[in-house]
Parts: sequence; C-alpha cells; structure tokens
Amino acid sequence: MLVRTKYFGEVNITEDKIVHFQNGIMGFEQYKDYTIIYDNESSSKQTISWLQSIEKEELALPIISPLTVDSSYNPTVNEEWMQTLGNLNDENLAMFLVLTVPADITKMTANMKAPIIINSDTRQASQIIVENKEYTVKRNIYEIFNACKKEKEEK
Repeated sequence: MLVRTKYFGEVNITEDKIVHFQNGIMGFEQYKDYTIIYDNESSSKQTISWLQSIEKEELALPIISPLTVDSSYNPTVNEEWMQTLGNLNDENLAMFLVLTVPADITKMTANMKAPIIINSDTRQASQIIVENKEYTVKRNIYEIFNACKKEKEEK
C-alpha cells in the first residue's frame, strides 16, 4: 500500500504495519489508522520515530520510547481503557510518548501522562491517560535527547 506523506514523500507499507485507534488520538479523533515510520529499519528505541496518519498526509506525530525518557517509567492505567487492545503482554506491548518539538528545540517535551499503547498482535492502539500524578503532559527532554544522540554518534 502506498501512503502519501507530507514529510516523507510516498511510503510503501504493508497492511500489517497499520495500527488502528478505535477512538483516534487526542486532538485528532477523526483519524483512526496510522503507521510508524522509523529513522531506518535498524532504528533503536532511543531515536525519534513518527506516527504517520494513513488518512491525512500532513498528520505525523514524533514519538519516542518512554524508557528513553525515564528508565523507570511504570504507568498505572485503568483496566477498562486497556480492554479494547486485547490481551497485552511483554511480547506484544509497544508503548510510545508523543513529543512536542517547538522552534526552540531546547523546549522539546514528552507527554508522559498520555502514552500511546499498541498491541502488535491485534494492531489495536490507544492513547491512554495514566493515573500516576508524577507524570506530566510536558516533561522537558532536550538533555535526554541530546545524550542519546551523542551516544548514537559514538557507536
């Protein structure tokens, strides 16, 4: 399937790379189908990837693994929210944080309060609000991102 994107041109993806958000993503509820575009095929979880809408070529959200931001990230989630994703386990669970990248990248933030959770077996996804009070919507991650970038360059 050929997907037209604003930022990556035309991208060829297979149907099994499409994830479906039954309720959409907060702020973009009308768009339900997405794919993840990585830096490259061997991309590590320490780099930024893109959650690209299949339906709207201009809609691509930068995402990152929460463990890159906080190695002890352990969100508490209401079980009802998780039921729509099917049976989740360590093998089929993928979790990402949505990034906000303003013109001044030193103010780059990650939304720790509402991660995106994907069941890779069912390809169902949801943006879930976690119950943890210590996680915020705007956690500055510029220093973390810089450290990961330097580590990657040294390899």
